[in-house]
Amino acid sequence: MRVPVRRAVLMTAAVVALLLAVLLSLAVGARAIAPSAVLDALLHGGHSDSAEVIREMRVPRTVIGVLVGAALALAGTVLQGITRNPIADPGILGISQGASVGVVLAIAFAGVHTLTGYVWWAFAGAGLASVAVYAIASSGRGGATPVKLALGGAAINALLVSVTTAVLTTKASALDEFRFWQVGSLSGRDAEIVGQIWPFLLVGVVLVVSVARGLDALALGEDVAKGLGQNVAAVRVIGGLGATVLTGAGVAAAGPIAFIGLAVPHIARAIVGSDHRWVLPMAAVIGPVMLLVSDTVGRIVFPPSEVPAGVMTALIGVPFLVTLVRRKAVTA
Repeated sequence: MRVPVRRAVLMTAAVVALLLAVLLSLAVGARAIAPSAVLDALLHGGHSDSAEVIREMRVPRTVIGVLVGAALALAGTVLQGITRNPIADPGILGISQGASVGVVLAIAFAGVHTLTGYVWWAFAGAGLASVAVYAIASSGRGGATPVKLALGGAAINALLVSVTTAVLTTKASALDEFRFWQVGSLSGRDAEIVGQIWPFLLVGVVLVVSVARGLDALALGEDVAKGLGQNVAAVRVIGGLGATVLTGAGVAAAGPIAFIGLAVPHIARAIVGSDHRWVLPMAAVIGPVMLLVSDTVGRIVFPPSEVPAGVMTALIGVPFLVTLVRRKAVTA
């Protein structure tokens, strides 16, 4: 089978898997609802109790899962590309920790106590953290090289962890509320959050898609990329900005959910190869599948309690990544 045909078949299979994950997310929970009842509620506007649960609670939760999963997967893919670091994820530039600082400050000093209120603070914190990292990395000779970006991110991340810890130890009343957000979850999210984050996600997607060819060239090395006519600095700035917007919006909506940005890019490359014109859309599909399946499994393993999606993503994602490592399929 020719490579383009094979990739198209695999992409179709991934989309089918996403549709099944969406249906599973809508049907499974504290109250199991038959798939036929789910479709009836969505397509024919049923008015039963089950239909109300689906429309008012599970549809917003599922939509946010799709958006956040795609955002974190795309961000991780781009960050691994621009840093040429196979273990890069949205936390490498301090973006996730910046969002955490924003939420801590909102709870402790601004009197913000709602998920919809956290979004703007988290997004602002993520943006400021990424700007600080890039400013540090771009200073001095050589500009923002992958090593300097990683080191700058580690430094800013350590600083922000200290700030978060300092605030929480002096404002103990904020600890429980922050811990609920910090663990990473889709529970309790409503349609208003969808309306807040989707414009940012759209902008982020446009930015990362625009540098797909540049990421392919960067994978061959900076000198080769320049020889192919790529503006390496522009690719890094645009890609980094897109990843920041995507991560900021995703983390703001659902908390710092782990492993999506790290594992999904490697899974996508193992499936469709290294061409980012295929890796990016595959990651955007696999990311929501992993997050929705994790969230759904978390609802049923210890009923009637829920295990947050941020915990389940690591439990489910680790075997995939271990398998890829054993097969030596993990590449930068």
